[in-house]
Amino acid sequence: MVYYDVQNLGDLIKAFIEQHKGPDYLYEMKAINAWPEVVGSFVASHTIDLSIKNRMLFVRVDSDALRTELSYSKSLLLKDLNAKAGKEVLDEIVLN
Repeated sequence: MVYYDVQNLGDLIKAFIEQHKGPDYLYEMKAINAWPEVVGSFVASHTIDLSIKNRMLFVRVDSDALRTELSYSKSLLLKDLNAKAGKEVLDEIVLN
């Protein structure tokens, strides 16, 4: 009789991503995907790029005035993005 090691496909995919991208990768993607919801459609439409490295969210926007306004809200944005991610994966926001 042959026994197969049956596993849930979702669990296998999650294990693969964690092994190749790191244990917090899925949470980081949740934080990035939550950006438009957290900042609103206007700010999201002026966001050029978002990336995470070493627990820092790098945000590129197309307006100096918007960058200045966002700098005043960094701590609130961090709190909201981490909450949306479901885990504290961000320590800092760097605005470019």
